[in-house]
Amino acid sequence: MNISIIIPNYNGEKILQKNLPHVLAAMKGYKDGKVEIIIPNDPSTDKSSEVIADFIKSIKDSHITGKTIENTKKEDSGFSKNVNRGVKMATGDILILFNSDVRPYKDFLAPLLAHFADEKVFAVGCMDESIEIDKTVLRGRAVGYWARGFLHHKAGDVTKTNTLWASGGSSAFRRSIWDRIGGLDNLFNPFYWEDIDLSYRALKSGYKVVFEPKSLVVHEHEEGAIKTKFKPKHIQKIAYRNQFLFIWKNITDRSLLASHVLWLPYHLLKAVGRRDFVFIKGFLLAFARMERVNHARYKAKRLFVRSDKSILKEIAK
Repeated sequence: MNISIIIPNYNGEKILQKNLPHVLAAMKGYKDGKVEIIIPNDPSTDKSSEVIADFIKSIKDSHITGKTIENTKKEDSGFSKNVNRGVKMATGDILILFNSDVRPYKDFLAPLLAHFADEKVFAVGCMDESIEIDKTVLRGRAVGYWARGFLHHKAGDVTKTNTLWASGGSSAFRRSIWDRIGGLDNLFNPFYWEDIDLSYRALKSGYKVVFEPKSLVVHEHEEGAIKTKFKPKHIQKIAYRNQFLFIWKNITDRSLLASHVLWLPYHLLKAVGRRDFVFIKGFLLAFARMERVNHARYKAKRLFVRSDKSILKEIAK
């Protein structure tokens, strides 16, 4: 089984220097196929390109190769597009996505790959030792529920293995299914909800998404590109926008859609009342993408074989 590790980067000079050696060390012991480490590099203004080049030169193992692809445009292409560029270059049967602020434990790989013996498994999420300001929290499994017209998600019990989604920053994906369902959707660029969308489409298409608590990675969120580049209000606005886009693209149950439409005026009026203009802007930005949503919805629906309610029941707790 050949493996492609994809690490999208934007201005990650320092965290790449810290984390790439851990990625390489974790893959040295893998002898059941070839490994390629692909780093799609958005137009970074730091010394990321030099760090990546030096890392590729440092690889001495015969079964491991390093590759990079530079975005020659002046603007950051966003997470989905950057990852998809890396996937296009990849040749592995299994895709492992790591954010640049993630470093795996040396023995993370075997428990992760064991799940792919089941041909219905699309994705397997790692356990994140999530470093958040002044504390470390174990994350990686998510549950979801429908309330007041929206899909809500929260951290789930990490002793269980079913999950709403596999994180785009620390998970493995079966390439053949990735290609069949279409990979990450650039509709959600520049960030957030794209991995939830991908996993949910896989679940509705009859595949499995699981969580593996024995596959440990360290995730230093405060050092990632999103929090260092964007202001909190902008991040929240994009999160609201993409929450709307997710529902409009993926939810097909009529009663859930009716619930969303009926609750929408309440949420908008409440946002006006509390002067939450970030929520209103998020809605308007989503509405402006309605034509793209409809096209994406049409493509996704052709593969759906499960109902929304059956999935929500399965990952409610």
